[in-house]
Amino acid sequence: MQSRVLVIRGGAIGDFILTLPAIRLLRETIAGCHLEIIGYPAIAELARSAGLADSVRSLEHRTMAPLFAKTAPIDEALAEHLRSFNLVVSFLYDPDGHFRASLERVGVTTLIECASRVQNDGEHASKQLAKGLGKLAMFLEDDLLQKPLYPSKVERSGKIVIHPGSGSVKKNWPLEHWLRLADELPDHEIVFITGEAEEARGVKITQHTNWHSLPLSELATRLTTCTAFLGHDSGISHLAAACGVPSLLLFGPTDPAVWAPPQPWVQVLREDSHDLSALSYERVKLAVAQVVSKP
Repeated sequence: MQSRVLVIRGGAIGDFILTLPAIRLLRETIAGCHLEIIGYPAIAELARSAGLADSVRSLEHRTMAPLFAKTAPIDEALAEHLRSFNLVVSFLYDPDGHFRASLERVGVTTLIECASRVQNDGEHASKQLAKGLGKLAMFLEDDLLQKPLYPSKVERSGKIVIHPGSGSVKKNWPLEHWLRLADELPDHEIVFITGEAEEARGVKITQHTNWHSLPLSELATRLTTCTAFLGHDSGISHLAAACGVPSLLLFGPTDPAVWAPPQPWVQVLREDSHDLSALSYERVKLAVAQVVSKP
């Protein structure tokens, strides 16, 4: 009988991508398993498009809410579905144990609880997230951690992609620097990536191609064709690194040893003062030239 594995993971884009090495470890260790993810579908689809998951369910479906309450009745169809898995791995924050108790109540027999939050002074985030799998004698080694999830299947197009945002303005280099840099790379097609965060801050890109709020799976497909990626500590940067794109990432307040993509084609430039507004334009331009010139 085919083994069935359920992974439950919420979180933002970066949190999810940092969890993908652990999901890949499960996928490759339990050969031939059916692996399902319960999460936010727009993000969790990244696992399916990478071949790491066979199916995706929504964490926000109305039947899921009672699982987080102490004694709420649980939908029987959902209970039966949860019981069908040989192994359930949860990355959910469950400080009161209500979710764990609900799974036990519906008959889930093997539950592994992994870290839902990353410690800023620990080892790399992906290794912290995967540590709970050690209970199954599964350990995330560097060779698996550093593999691309979406390797390019076509010749790279020459596009240089810039993502000028992140989840926090404190992690962003000034937009005017990115726009100036784009204008000073005349031999390349420049593409900006923007989304809801940039839209909320009033960022509008008019003088260059703008990929705005693309579905993540489509964005991953496009990124695999690009020559270089420039950005910050963000979920989109992790996606670009997972696509094998040579990248330069600017880091300020966050520690790249914990939060930077671990792939060898990623170069990090950190401002010593941790204030990215103090990072000089010339220093970044020089680093960009080095990344863009790599074959």
